Amino acid sequence: MDLFRKKSVDQLVAESTPLKRTMHTFDLTMLGIGAIIGTGIFVLTGKGALTAGPALSLSFLMAAVCCGFAGLCYAEFASMAPVSGSAYSYSYLAFGELIAFIIGWDLILEYALQAATVSAGWSGYFNKLLEGFGLHLPVELTAAYGTTPGVATYFNLPGFVIVLLITWVLSIGINQTKKTNDIMVLIKLAIIVLFIVCTVWFVNPSNWKPFSPYGVYTFQPGSTQPYGVLPAASIVFFSFIGFDAVSSSAEETVNPNKTLPRGILLSLAVSTVLYVAMTLIMTGIVPYQEFANFIDAPVAGVILATGMNWLAVIVNLGALIGMTTVMLVQLYGQSRICYAMSRDGLFPKFFGEVNPKYRTPFKGTWFFGLLTAIAGGCININILFELVNIGTLTAFIIVSAGILWMRRTQPNAHRGFRAPLVPFTPICAIVFCLVLIAGLNWETWVRFAVWFALGLCVYFGYSRRRSKLGRELAESAD
Repeated sequence: MDLFRKKSVDQLVAESTPLKRTMHTFDLTMLGIGAIIGTGIFVLTGKGALTAGPALSLSFLMAAVCCGFAGLCYAEFASMAPVSGSAYSYSYLAFGELIAFIIGWDLILEYALQAATVSAGWSGYFNKLLEGFGLHLPVELTAAYGTTPGVATYFNLPGFVIVLLITWVLSIGINQTKKTNDIMVLIKLAIIVLFIVCTVWFVNPSNWKPFSPYGVYTFQPGSTQPYGVLPAASIVFFSFIGFDAVSSSAEETVNPNKTLPRGILLSLAVSTVLYVAMTLIMTGIVPYQEFANFIDAPVAGVILATGMNWLAVIVNLGALIGMTTVMLVQLYGQSRICYAMSRDGLFPKFFGEVNPKYRTPFKGTWFFGLLTAIAGGCININILFELVNIGTLTAFIIVSAGILWMRRTQPNAHRGFRAPLVPFTPICAIVFCLVLIAGLNWETWVRFAVWFALGLCVYFGYSRRRSKLGRELAESAD
């Protein structure tokens, strides 16, 4: 049996099933911003500032350029084959079944792990919000076992509950998901703009000098951790993960050939402007060295420096909303990847069954929602954080390489959107991704290799024999 059997664009489009098409450019842009702006702006800015100083704004720009090049490649594929499955479906088209399965397996890890990880951060902000009203959960139920050294915690109850609530919203239909996400993203954007408007007057330009204290890449005496613009870009890359989930919504989008590229690129552009503005303001108010005092809540530390304590409650709410939208988009993307893989016979039919009432992959959504909730509630996943980055970067490389291959093998295929400056654009995306992967530690590579090996076992033990495309080719050969 051919491990690299491919689908054609016509096959992919013909297999699309009757999910409800209600998403427009605005909804997709909100979906992308919902996935992007969350953990990065409220948590990672502290660690990034310590790594690059005020030049963290350049690190965000570098990560955005990497995602921008990859986003152009995603947009072209999305306009060629507007179907659920994102990078999985695009790999099936360009490189064949085995590569497609590996990418799908990789994306399942990315989406689930990010949602579970963000649920832990959400829990921390939720507990702070409760404390502001004089309410306290039992300490044992505020985090997973072993999360905080010296503190006896056993279960992350708030994180568990929020993932279940999001799963419920996703399972009852895209209209509910769309409206919920749009409202939360607009509130989140309003709070971020409020923060910028209220704090910009406290900026002291002398805090920006030296602007890049560590240069592009350097090691400090007695430290094995790299410093500079490039290592900080590897850290804050996590902040941009999620725009690719927009392409998972192709079968629920009106006029996807034009709408998808616009949604992907607009969400990236808006998020980048806000990230750079927030970073410049934060490092302008507080000297970058002082972020070590509030590395887990850098925005709160900046507000403290301004004395506007009333703003802290509002921004705390913004952080909660921001992380909620990230989890919503990640769980949405994951359910659609599994739906596409099930439809192709690579996963059991259970994951691809569309509920006749809600017209969503109801069972698959709840299956992975429960797994993600349990993971977020029970497992200390701090050590697995970088796995999300390496999984995403791998998918970006495959999609970018796919554009190069498709331009060569199918130059005349219909493309509602064409990535500009090919081959320059996909090659730049690949180079940027490889540079960022180089910044990850060896333990991340080992864990990723284990997950990769497990996926190969599933493919050769189950998926290869049950592949819908494989059976069709076998029947046509007879």
